[in-house]
Amino acid sequence: MATPVTRYAKSGGVHIAYQVFGGGSIDLVFAPGFISHIEHYWDHPELARWLLRLGSFARVVIFDKRGTGLSDPVPEIPSLEQRMDDVRAVMDAVGIESAAQLGISEGGALTALFAATYPERCQRLVLYGAFARWPITADALKPYLKYVDRDWGTGRSLPIWAPSRRDDPTLQQWWGRFERLGASPSAAMAVLQMASQIDITEILSSVHVPTLIIHCTEDTLIDVECGRFLAQHIPGARLIELPGEDHLFFVHEKIGDCIEEFLTGSIAIAESHRVLATVLFTDIVGSTARAEEMGDQRWHNVLDAHHTTVRRELARYRGNEIRSLGDGFLATFDGPARAVRCACAISEAVRPLDIQVRCGLHTGEVETAGDDVQGIAVHIASRVSALAEAGEILVSRTVKDLVAGSGLHFKERGKHSLKGLQEPVELYAASH
Repeated sequence: MATPVTRYAKSGGVHIAYQVFGGGSIDLVFAPGFISHIEHYWDHPELARWLLRLGSFARVVIFDKRGTGLSDPVPEIPSLEQRMDDVRAVMDAVGIESAAQLGISEGGALTALFAATYPERCQRLVLYGAFARWPITADALKPYLKYVDRDWGTGRSLPIWAPSRRDDPTLQQWWGRFERLGASPSAAMAVLQMASQIDITEILSSVHVPTLIIHCTEDTLIDVECGRFLAQHIPGARLIELPGEDHLFFVHEKIGDCIEEFLTGSIAIAESHRVLATVLFTDIVGSTARAEEMGDQRWHNVLDAHHTTVRRELARYRGNEIRSLGDGFLATFDGPARAVRCACAISEAVRPLDIQVRCGLHTGEVETAGDDVQGIAVHIASRVSALAEAGEILVSRTVKDLVAGSGLHFKERGKHSLKGLQEPVELYAASH
Protein backbone atom coordinates (compact mmCIF):
# COMPACT_ATOMS: atom_id res chain seq x y z
CA MET A 1 0.00 0.00 0.00
CA ALA A 2 0.98 3.65 -0.39
CA THR A 3 2.31 5.48 2.65
CA PRO A 4 -0.63 6.92 4.62
CA VAL A 5 -1.08 10.68 4.41
CA THR A 6 0.65 12.58 7.20
CA ARG A 7 -1.47 15.26 8.85
CA TYR A 8 -0.99 17.58 11.81
CA ALA A 9 -2.96 18.08 15.02
CA LYS A 10 -2.51 21.21 17.11
CA SER A 11 -1.65 20.56 20.75
CA GLY A 12 -1.38 23.95 22.40
CA GLY A 13 1.20 25.68 20.24
CA VAL A 14 2.82 22.45 18.98
CA HIS A 15 2.02 20.58 15.76
CA ILE A 16 1.84 16.80 16.18
CA ALA A 17 2.31 14.67 13.05
CA TYR A 18 -0.02 11.69 12.73
CA GLN A 19 -1.31 9.11 10.26
CA VAL A 20 -4.45 6.98 10.08
CA PHE A 21 -4.66 3.63 8.29
CA GLY A 22 -6.46 0.28 8.45
CA GLY A 23 -10.07 -0.50 9.09
CA GLY A 24 -12.43 -2.27 11.45
CA SER A 25 -14.73 -1.33 14.28
CA ILE A 26 -11.84 -0.79 16.73
CA ASP A 27 -9.81 2.40 16.98
CA LEU A 28 -6.22 1.88 18.17
CA VAL A 29 -3.89 4.75 19.10
CA PHE A 30 -0.21 3.79 18.87
CA ALA A 31 2.22 5.67 21.14
CA PRO A 32 5.82 5.00 20.03
CA GLY A 33 8.87 4.46 22.18
CA PHE A 34 12.11 6.45 22.39
CA ILE A 35 11.97 8.15 18.96
CA SER A 36 9.91 7.66 15.82
CA HIS A 37 9.35 8.88 12.28
CA ILE A 38 5.97 7.79 10.98
CA GLU A 39 6.84 8.16 7.30
CA HIS A 40 10.16 6.31 7.58
CA TYR A 41 8.27 3.46 9.29
CA TRP A 42 6.87 2.48 5.90
CA ASP A 43 10.28 2.29 4.25
CA HIS A 44 11.10 -0.96 6.03
CA PRO A 45 9.08 -3.92 4.67
CA GLU A 46 9.10 -5.83 7.96
CA LEU A 47 7.84 -2.84 9.94
CA ALA A 48 5.30 -1.97 7.26
CA ARG A 49 3.92 -5.53 7.42
CA TRP A 50 3.79 -5.30 11.21
CA LEU A 51 1.75 -2.11 11.05
CA LEU A 52 -0.54 -3.50 8.37
CA ARG A 53 -1.13 -6.48 10.66
CA LEU A 54 -2.61 -4.04 13.17
CA GLY A 55 -4.54 -2.34 10.40
CA SER A 56 -6.13 -5.65 9.41
CA PHE A 57 -8.40 -5.54 12.47
CA ALA A 58 -8.34 -1.92 13.64
CA ARG A 59 -8.28 1.67 12.44
CA VAL A 60 -4.81 2.65 13.63
CA VAL A 61 -3.61 6.14 14.54
CA ILE A 62 0.16 6.58 14.83
CA PHE A 63 1.96 9.79 15.74
CA ASP A 64 5.37 11.28 16.41
CA LYS A 65 5.70 12.63 19.93
CA ARG A 66 6.57 16.31 20.24
CA GLY A 67 10.28 16.91 19.71
CA THR A 68 10.67 13.80 17.53
CA GLY A 69 10.11 12.77 13.94
CA LEU A 70 7.84 15.04 11.91
CA SER A 71 6.32 16.77 14.93
CA ASP A 72 7.51 20.21 15.99
CA PRO A 73 10.82 20.46 17.84
CA VAL A 74 10.41 21.86 21.33
CA PRO A 75 12.73 24.13 23.32
CA GLU A 76 12.44 22.20 26.56
CA ILE A 77 12.07 18.61 27.71
CA PRO A 78 8.40 17.64 27.38
CA SER A 79 6.57 16.18 30.35
CA LEU A 80 4.29 13.16 30.33
CA GLU A 81 1.40 15.55 30.92
CA GLN A 82 2.21 17.47 27.74
CA ARG A 83 2.47 14.24 25.82
CA MET A 84 -0.93 13.18 27.14
CA ASP A 85 -2.24 16.44 25.69
CA ASP A 86 -0.73 15.39 22.38
CA VAL A 87 -2.63 12.08 22.46
CA ARG A 88 -5.88 13.92 23.12
CA ALA A 89 -5.16 16.41 20.36
CA VAL A 90 -4.56 13.64 17.83
CA MET A 91 -7.72 11.77 18.88
CA ASP A 92 -9.74 14.96 18.61
CA ALA A 93 -8.31 15.71 15.17
CA VAL A 94 -9.31 12.25 13.93
CA GLY A 95 -12.70 12.48 15.63
CA ILE A 96 -12.15 9.62 18.07
CA GLU A 97 -13.89 9.88 21.41
CA SER A 98 -12.56 6.61 22.87
CA ALA A 99 -9.98 4.10 21.64
CA ALA A 100 -7.71 1.25 22.62
CA GLN A 101 -4.23 2.50 23.47
CA LEU A 102 -0.95 0.78 22.54
CA GLY A 103 2.23 1.98 24.24
CA ILE A 104 5.68 0.77 23.21
CA SER A 105 8.59 0.94 25.69
CA GLU A 106 8.79 4.51 27.03
CA GLY A 107 5.43 5.17 25.32
CA GLY A 108 3.94 2.63 27.72
CA ALA A 109 4.24 5.00 30.66
CA LEU A 110 2.47 7.66 28.62
CA THR A 111 -0.45 5.43 27.69
CA ALA A 112 -0.79 3.97 31.21
CA LEU A 113 -0.98 7.49 32.64
CA PHE A 114 -3.48 8.44 29.93
CA ALA A 115 -5.64 5.40 30.78
CA ALA A 116 -5.67 6.30 34.46
CA THR A 117 -6.37 9.99 33.80
CA TYR A 118 -8.91 9.65 30.98
CA PRO A 119 -10.57 6.24 31.43
CA GLU A 120 -13.55 7.42 29.38
CA ARG A 121 -11.23 7.83 26.39
CA CYS A 122 -9.36 4.53 26.82
CA GLN A 123 -11.27 1.32 26.09
CA ARG A 124 -8.35 -1.06 26.51
CA LEU A 125 -4.63 -0.74 27.18
CA VAL A 126 -1.76 -2.70 25.62
CA LEU A 127 1.83 -2.24 26.80
CA TYR A 128 4.86 -3.79 25.12
CA GLY A 129 8.38 -3.74 26.60
CA ALA A 130 7.18 -1.09 29.02
CA PHE A 131 8.18 -0.02 32.52
CA ALA A 132 6.76 1.96 35.42
CA ARG A 133 10.09 3.31 36.62
CA TRP A 134 13.16 3.94 34.45
CA PRO A 135 15.20 0.75 34.88
CA ILE A 136 18.58 1.77 33.41
CA THR A 137 21.20 3.11 35.82
CA ALA A 138 23.19 6.26 35.07
CA ASP A 139 26.39 4.25 34.70
CA ALA A 140 24.75 1.79 32.31
CA LEU A 141 23.37 4.67 30.25
CA LYS A 142 26.71 6.47 29.81
CA PRO A 143 27.94 4.40 26.81
CA TYR A 144 24.70 5.04 24.96
CA LEU A 145 24.83 8.76 25.66
CA LYS A 146 28.38 8.74 24.30
CA TYR A 147 27.08 6.98 21.20
CA VAL A 148 24.35 9.59 20.73
CA ASP A 149 26.90 12.37 21.04
CA ARG A 150 29.53 10.92 18.70
CA ASP A 151 27.98 8.31 16.41
CA TRP A 152 24.26 9.09 16.22
CA GLY A 153 22.83 8.19 12.81
CA THR A 154 25.27 5.39 11.99
CA GLY A 155 22.84 2.67 13.07
CA ARG A 156 25.55 0.98 15.13
CA SER A 157 23.25 1.00 18.15
CA LEU A 158 21.05 -1.66 16.53
CA PRO A 159 22.47 -4.53 18.67
CA ILE A 160 21.22 -2.73 21.79
CA TRP A 161 17.65 -2.79 20.48
CA ALA A 162 17.72 -6.03 18.51
CA PRO A 163 20.67 -8.30 19.40
CA SER A 164 19.48 -11.08 17.12
CA ARG A 165 19.66 -8.72 14.14
CA ARG A 166 23.12 -7.31 14.83
CA ASP A 167 24.45 -8.77 11.57
CA ASP A 168 21.62 -7.48 9.37
CA PRO A 169 23.22 -4.71 7.23
CA THR A 170 19.94 -3.73 5.59
CA LEU A 171 18.23 -3.17 8.93
CA GLN A 172 21.28 -1.31 10.28
CA GLN A 173 21.22 1.04 7.29
CA TRP A 174 17.51 1.69 7.82
CA TRP A 175 18.08 2.09 11.56
CA GLY A 176 20.80 4.70 11.01
CA ARG A 177 18.47 6.79 8.89
CA PHE A 178 15.71 6.23 11.45
CA GLU A 179 17.97 7.74 14.11
CA ARG A 180 18.73 10.78 11.96
CA LEU A 181 15.09 11.34 11.01
CA GLY A 182 13.71 10.51 14.45
CA ALA A 183 15.64 13.14 16.38
CA SER A 184 18.81 15.21 16.34
CA PRO A 185 21.49 14.13 18.84
CA SER A 186 20.46 16.88 21.26
CA ALA A 187 16.77 16.01 20.92
CA ALA A 188 17.56 12.32 21.49
CA MET A 189 19.43 13.20 24.69
CA ALA A 190 16.47 15.32 25.82
CA VAL A 191 14.12 12.37 25.30
CA LEU A 192 16.44 10.13 27.28
CA GLN A 193 16.60 12.69 30.07
CA MET A 194 12.81 12.81 30.23
CA ALA A 195 12.58 9.02 30.17
CA SER A 196 15.11 8.71 33.00
CA GLN A 197 12.74 10.69 35.20
CA ILE A 198 9.72 8.46 34.59
CA ASP A 199 8.13 6.88 37.63
CA ILE A 200 4.41 6.12 37.42
CA THR A 201 4.49 3.45 40.11
CA GLU A 202 2.01 5.23 42.34
CA ILE A 203 -0.69 5.57 39.68
CA LEU A 204 -0.71 1.97 38.43
CA SER A 205 -3.49 0.98 40.84
CA SER A 206 -5.61 3.72 39.24
CA VAL A 207 -5.62 2.04 35.84
CA HIS A 208 -9.10 0.54 35.66
CA VAL A 209 -9.34 -0.49 32.02
CA PRO A 210 -8.67 -4.00 30.69
CA THR A 211 -4.90 -4.21 30.27
CA LEU A 212 -2.58 -6.53 28.36
CA ILE A 213 1.16 -6.47 29.04
CA ILE A 214 3.52 -8.11 26.54
CA HIS A 215 7.21 -8.55 27.31
CA CYS A 216 10.02 -10.73 25.98
CA THR A 217 11.52 -12.99 28.60
CA GLU A 218 15.11 -12.29 27.54
CA ASP A 219 14.72 -8.60 26.63
CA THR A 220 18.27 -7.27 26.96
CA LEU A 221 17.27 -3.60 27.18
CA ILE A 222 14.19 -3.52 29.42
CA ASP A 223 14.22 -6.51 31.75
CA VAL A 224 11.14 -8.72 31.85
CA GLU A 225 10.79 -7.92 35.56
CA CYS A 226 9.56 -4.48 34.46
CA GLY A 227 6.65 -6.10 32.67
CA ARG A 228 5.95 -8.40 35.60
CA PHE A 229 5.90 -5.39 37.94
CA LEU A 230 3.31 -3.67 35.75
CA ALA A 231 1.18 -6.82 35.68
CA GLN A 232 1.31 -7.12 39.47
CA HIS A 233 0.28 -3.53 40.11
CA ILE A 234 -2.31 -2.80 37.41
CA PRO A 235 -5.58 -4.32 38.63
CA GLY A 236 -6.60 -7.36 36.58
CA ALA A 237 -3.77 -6.95 34.06
CA ARG A 238 -2.89 -9.93 31.91
CA LEU A 239 0.78 -10.68 31.19
CA ILE A 240 2.07 -12.51 28.11
CA GLU A 241 5.77 -13.36 28.06
CA LEU A 242 7.11 -14.04 24.59
CA PRO A 243 10.40 -15.77 23.79
CA GLY A 244 13.20 -13.56 22.50
CA GLU A 245 15.83 -11.04 23.49
CA ASP A 246 14.98 -8.20 21.12
CA HIS A 247 13.37 -5.05 22.51
CA LEU A 248 12.56 -3.78 19.00
CA PHE A 249 8.86 -4.47 18.63
CA PHE A 250 8.39 -5.19 14.92
CA VAL A 251 10.78 -8.16 14.83
CA HIS A 252 8.18 -10.07 16.87
CA GLU A 253 5.30 -11.18 14.64
CA LYS A 254 3.37 -12.77 17.53
CA ILE A 255 2.72 -9.38 19.12
CA GLY A 256 0.10 -8.69 16.46
CA ASP A 257 -1.71 -11.94 17.27
CA CYS A 258 -1.68 -11.13 20.99
CA ILE A 259 -3.09 -7.65 20.42
CA GLU A 260 -5.78 -8.85 18.00
CA GLU A 261 -6.97 -11.56 20.37
CA PHE A 262 -7.06 -9.12 23.29
CA LEU A 263 -8.98 -6.45 21.36
CA THR A 264 -11.31 -8.63 19.29
CA GLY A 265 -11.52 -11.91 21.20
CA SER A 266 -10.09 -13.98 18.35
CA ILE A 267 -7.24 -14.23 15.86
CA ALA A 268 -8.11 -14.14 12.20
CA ILE A 269 -6.84 -17.20 10.34
CA ALA A 270 -4.53 -16.17 7.55
CA GLU A 271 -6.35 -16.66 4.28
CA SER A 272 -4.72 -18.53 1.45
CA HIS A 273 -4.91 -16.88 -1.96
CA ARG A 274 -3.91 -18.12 -5.38
CA VAL A 275 -2.39 -15.50 -7.65
CA LEU A 276 -0.31 -15.40 -10.81
CA ALA A 277 3.28 -14.44 -10.04
CA THR A 278 6.76 -14.69 -11.47
CA VAL A 279 9.01 -16.58 -9.07
CA LEU A 280 12.73 -15.87 -8.90
CA PHE A 281 15.40 -17.99 -7.24
CA THR A 282 18.98 -16.73 -6.96
CA ASP A 283 22.02 -18.66 -5.75
CA ILE A 284 25.73 -17.89 -5.44
CA VAL A 285 27.73 -20.29 -7.60
CA GLY A 286 30.36 -22.33 -5.75
CA SER A 287 29.68 -20.67 -2.42
CA THR A 288 31.12 -23.47 -0.30
CA ALA A 289 34.43 -23.46 -2.15
CA ARG A 290 34.62 -19.66 -2.09
CA ALA A 291 33.97 -19.62 1.67
CA GLU A 292 36.81 -22.06 2.27
CA GLU A 293 39.10 -20.05 0.00
CA MET A 294 38.35 -16.66 1.58
CA GLY A 295 37.95 -17.61 5.24
CA ASP A 296 34.95 -17.02 7.49
CA GLN A 297 35.29 -13.28 8.09
CA ARG A 298 35.95 -12.26 4.47
CA TRP A 299 33.19 -14.54 3.22
CA HIS A 300 30.80 -13.12 5.80
CA ASN A 301 31.58 -9.62 4.51
CA VAL A 302 30.95 -10.72 0.93
CA LEU A 303 27.64 -12.30 1.92
CA ASP A 304 26.56 -9.09 3.65
CA ALA A 305 27.40 -7.07 0.54
CA HIS A 306 25.63 -9.64 -1.66
CA HIS A 307 22.46 -9.51 0.44
CA THR A 308 22.44 -5.71 0.42
CA THR A 309 22.92 -5.66 -3.36
CA VAL A 310 20.16 -8.17 -4.06
CA ARG A 311 17.71 -6.36 -1.80
CA ARG A 312 18.52 -3.05 -3.47
CA GLU A 313 17.71 -4.49 -6.91
CA LEU A 314 14.56 -6.18 -5.63
CA ALA A 315 13.35 -2.83 -4.30
CA ARG A 316 14.28 -1.13 -7.58
CA TYR A 317 12.21 -3.59 -9.63
CA ARG A 318 9.37 -3.89 -7.10
CA GLY A 319 10.16 -7.47 -6.21
CA ASN A 320 8.76 -9.04 -3.06
CA GLU A 321 11.43 -10.80 -0.99
CA ILE A 322 9.92 -13.96 0.42
CA ARG A 323 13.02 -15.20 2.23
CA SER A 324 16.78 -15.38 2.02
CA LEU A 325 18.25 -18.83 1.57
CA GLY A 326 21.71 -18.53 3.06
CA ASP A 327 23.53 -17.62 -0.13
CA GLY A 328 20.46 -16.97 -2.27
CA PHE A 329 16.96 -15.49 -2.37
CA LEU A 330 13.39 -16.40 -3.18
CA ALA A 331 11.33 -13.49 -4.50
CA THR A 332 8.12 -12.91 -6.44
CA PHE A 333 7.04 -10.27 -8.96
CA ASP A 334 3.71 -9.23 -10.38
CA GLY A 335 5.31 -8.68 -13.79
CA PRO A 336 7.59 -11.17 -15.61
CA ALA A 337 9.57 -8.56 -17.56
CA ARG A 338 10.55 -6.71 -14.39
CA ALA A 339 11.49 -10.04 -12.82
CA VAL A 340 13.85 -10.89 -15.68
CA ARG A 341 15.37 -7.40 -15.69
CA CYS A 342 15.85 -7.62 -11.93
CA ALA A 343 17.64 -10.97 -12.29
CA CYS A 344 19.92 -9.48 -14.95
CA ALA A 345 20.62 -6.47 -12.74
CA ILE A 346 21.47 -8.70 -9.77
CA SER A 347 23.83 -10.79 -11.88
CA GLU A 348 25.68 -7.68 -13.05
CA ALA A 349 25.67 -5.90 -9.68
CA VAL A 350 27.38 -8.72 -7.76
CA ARG A 351 30.29 -9.12 -10.19
CA PRO A 352 32.41 -6.48 -8.45
CA LEU A 353 32.20 -8.72 -5.37
CA ASP A 354 34.07 -11.39 -7.38
CA ILE A 355 31.14 -13.80 -7.22
CA GLN A 356 28.63 -15.08 -9.72
CA VAL A 357 24.99 -15.98 -9.24
CA ARG A 358 22.65 -18.26 -11.12
CA CYS A 359 18.99 -17.27 -11.45
CA GLY A 360 15.90 -19.25 -12.35
CA LEU A 361 12.45 -17.86 -13.15
CA HIS A 362 9.01 -19.26 -13.85
CA THR A 363 5.59 -17.66 -14.05
CA GLY A 364 2.62 -19.55 -12.67
CA GLU A 365 -0.07 -19.68 -10.06
CA VAL A 366 1.23 -19.55 -6.49
CA GLU A 367 -0.56 -19.92 -3.20
CA THR A 368 0.09 -17.12 -0.75
CA ALA A 369 -0.42 -17.55 2.97
CA GLY A 370 0.82 -14.71 5.11
CA ASP A 371 4.33 -13.87 3.92
CA ASP A 372 5.00 -17.26 2.32
CA VAL A 373 4.37 -18.69 -1.16
CA GLN A 374 3.80 -22.28 -2.14
CA GLY A 375 2.78 -24.31 -5.17
CA ILE A 376 4.16 -26.04 -8.24
CA ALA A 377 5.32 -22.73 -9.76
CA VAL A 378 7.72 -22.28 -6.84
CA HIS A 379 9.12 -25.78 -7.32
CA ILE A 380 9.57 -25.24 -11.07
CA ALA A 381 11.47 -21.98 -10.54
CA SER A 382 13.72 -23.69 -8.00
CA ARG A 383 14.55 -26.51 -10.38
CA VAL A 384 15.10 -24.12 -13.28
CA SER A 385 17.57 -22.21 -11.11
CA ALA A 386 19.48 -25.39 -10.28
CA LEU A 387 20.06 -25.94 -14.02
CA ALA A 388 21.43 -22.45 -14.68
CA GLU A 389 25.13 -21.92 -15.34
CA ALA A 390 27.26 -19.38 -13.51
CA GLY A 391 26.03 -15.89 -14.34
CA GLU A 392 23.08 -17.25 -16.31
CA ILE A 393 19.45 -16.10 -16.12
CA LEU A 394 17.45 -19.21 -17.00
CA VAL A 395 13.71 -18.92 -17.60
CA SER A 396 10.85 -21.19 -18.57
CA ARG A 397 9.00 -20.99 -21.89
CA THR A 398 6.09 -19.43 -20.02
CA VAL A 399 8.20 -16.45 -18.96
CA LYS A 400 9.62 -16.00 -22.49
CA ASP A 401 6.17 -16.00 -24.06
CA LEU A 402 4.75 -13.51 -21.56
CA VAL A 403 7.44 -10.88 -22.15
CA ALA A 404 7.17 -10.80 -25.95
CA GLY A 405 7.80 -7.26 -27.17
CA SER A 406 9.67 -6.25 -24.01
CA GLY A 407 13.04 -5.95 -25.71
CA LEU A 408 14.53 -8.82 -23.74
CA HIS A 409 16.59 -11.41 -25.59
CA PHE A 410 16.55 -15.20 -25.23
CA LYS A 411 18.69 -18.13 -26.34
CA GLU A 412 17.36 -21.67 -26.43
CA ARG A 413 18.70 -24.02 -23.78
CA GLY A 414 16.68 -27.05 -24.86
CA LYS A 415 14.02 -29.16 -23.18
CA HIS A 416 14.60 -30.49 -19.68
CA SER A 417 12.75 -32.99 -17.53
CA LEU A 418 11.98 -31.53 -14.14
CA LYS A 419 11.11 -33.64 -11.14
CA GLY A 420 7.37 -33.71 -10.54
CA LEU A 421 6.40 -32.73 -14.09
CA GLN A 422 5.26 -35.18 -16.74
CA GLU A 423 6.26 -33.08 -19.75
CA PRO A 424 9.73 -31.63 -20.39
CA VAL A 425 10.06 -27.87 -19.98
CA GLU A 426 11.65 -25.62 -22.60
CA LEU A 427 14.28 -23.34 -21.04
CA TYR A 428 15.89 -20.14 -22.31
CA ALA A 429 18.82 -17.99 -21.24
CA ALA A 430 17.69 -14.38 -20.87
CA SER A 431 19.59 -11.15 -21.38
CA HIS A 432 18.78 -7.50 -21.88
